[in-house]
Amino acid sequence: MSREPEWVDEEAGPVVRPYAVARGRTRSSAPEIDLLASVVASGLPVPAKAETELGAQHRRLIATVAAQARPVVELAAELELPVGVVRVLLGDLLHYGLVSVRPPLAKSTGATENLLREVINGLRAL
Repeated sequence: MSREPEWVDEEAGPVVRPYAVARGRTRSSAPEIDLLASVVASGLPVPAKAETELGAQHRRLIATVAAQARPVVELAAELELPVGVVRVLLGDLLHYGLVSVRPPLAKSTGATENLLREVINGLRAL
């Protein structure tokens, strides 16, 4: 059982400001993490050194991405935390190798010539 106090009251909602969750940090220790980047748990056990440094929100974050990869922005919504706080927490987890972050898929550069021809042919068929 965690010795950390409960930071959410069922009726009142969060009882601690977001910067307290991130221990006053506003920037992640990791390089910039894109909002659409996918986060997945590495499956590694939490190192003994990290036990005291990682809080309840870190554990919630790991549990949320344990089953499948999720985008950063979706994690923020799920955990009801600001994106900046989630980025700080992810930086901590990346430091210990507990999660991996994959950049978002590159957008295609545009419609291909074949696709445009099919659209034109479809419009002519109308």
